[in-house]
Amino acid sequence: MEAYRDFTFARTLNQMDLITPDGQPVRWALNLLGARELKDRVYGPTLMLKVCERAAANGLPIFLYGSTAEVLERLSRNLQTRFPALIVSGMKADRFRDSSPSEDEQDIRHDQSIGSAHRHGRTRLSAPGKWVVAHLGRIQAPMIAVGAAFDFHAGTLPQAPKVLQDYGLEWLFRLLHEPKRLWRRYLILNPLFVLSFGRQLIRSRASLAG
Repeated sequence: MEAYRDFTFARTLNQMDLITPDGQPVRWALNLLGARELKDRVYGPTLMLKVCERAAANGLPIFLYGSTAEVLERLSRNLQTRFPALIVSGMKADRFRDSSPSEDEQDIRHDQSIGSAHRHGRTRLSAPGKWVVAHLGRIQAPMIAVGAAFDFHAGTLPQAPKVLQDYGLEWLFRLLHEPKRLWRRYLILNPLFVLSFGRQLIRSRASLAG
């Protein structure tokens, strides 16, 4: 929905190699528009664990960017407990504000120096997707935005019960736990998503009927 409302962001977002349907309602919407092969969503927290599992198996270091220093410490510890062979080459907490140009360049140089120290490179896992979009082509490593997975796997936020996830109600569970941060996303953008999707579905069905 952010891309729908911001053409510049949408144009940059479309430069990403892969965009996956993280939410059940998005998957349902895509299927109604013809993507019948989508049997399940690509859940960010599950994707993160699969990436870490493969990284550990192949000796590929990862770098964690986002959230707070406390969350990153707990996340790193939990991941390495789950995958003992996993190499966490570095961590960087989010500033929770726009970085100055000099701060941003410093972050990039630090990231590149870490990458050059590892012969096989590394994968950067990031909580904020907008950061990934803003740094396409500037970070010489695969970047994967996984959203709330950092907090979930660090144990600082509870995950919605699977039954709520399966029925597309994870948003309600998260809203109840983080109302101050998420009210705008779910109470304003969700209805806009439904409205926009409804229009697209009507146009799609009309074109098929024609």
